Amino acid sequence: MPKGILGKKLGMTQIFTETGVLLPVTVIEAGPCPVVQVKKEATDGYNAIQIGFEEKPEKRITRPLRGHYAKAGVKPRRLLRELRTKNAAALDEVNVGQEITVDIFESGDYVDVTGISKGKGFAGVIKRWNFHRGPMGHGSMYHRRVGSLGATGASRVFKGRKLPGRMGGEQVTIQGLRVVRVDPERNLLLVRGSVPGPNGGLVLVRPTIKNKKGA
Repeated sequence: MPKGILGKKLGMTQIFTETGVLLPVTVIEAGPCPVVQVKKEATDGYNAIQIGFEEKPEKRITRPLRGHYAKAGVKPRRLLRELRTKNAAALDEVNVGQEITVDIFESGDYVDVTGISKGKGFAGVIKRWNFHRGPMGHGSMYHRRVGSLGATGASRVFKGRKLPGRMGGEQVTIQGLRVVRVDPERNLLLVRGSVPGPNGGLVLVRPTIKNKKGA
């Protein structure tokens, strides 16, 4: 079965290890996540499972989604995500309605956490792209502006140019975070460091794609 779980960021705190080392950790309320659909390459073109998180009132979802949940025998959920896999045989042991809980992870595992970053509103190039500012003296005509836009012969701004604009509110993945503690009774997952988004933001936790053996 593809390994992964949906959750909600509760906030940050700090804990001490057995050796007395202080670690900053993010507390994530992960799962339980019911399997809403199993997709197979023969019928859907790829192998994946669709999981949901956090119940949502039925009157607040669309009629097509209402039928989708009714077919699976699962109460409507706030969030739906797919976990893909190339191993088709791994889906044979997965049943619709089966719940995925936080105990799929253990202390010491490394995970990637995906979430929506905090929105910062309209920002200039110094805040948004870490540009250096110009001299702040009265004689300077350049302080916090963009600077040169590149070649003059083209008479246009090239696509991809770093300019002022809306900052944040984008999907961000933090890779290689170590699981410090797992609390199956309260569905809590403690990972070292920070994860994207505000407190209460929804996140997806998956095994890291980077090799962390011996780290």
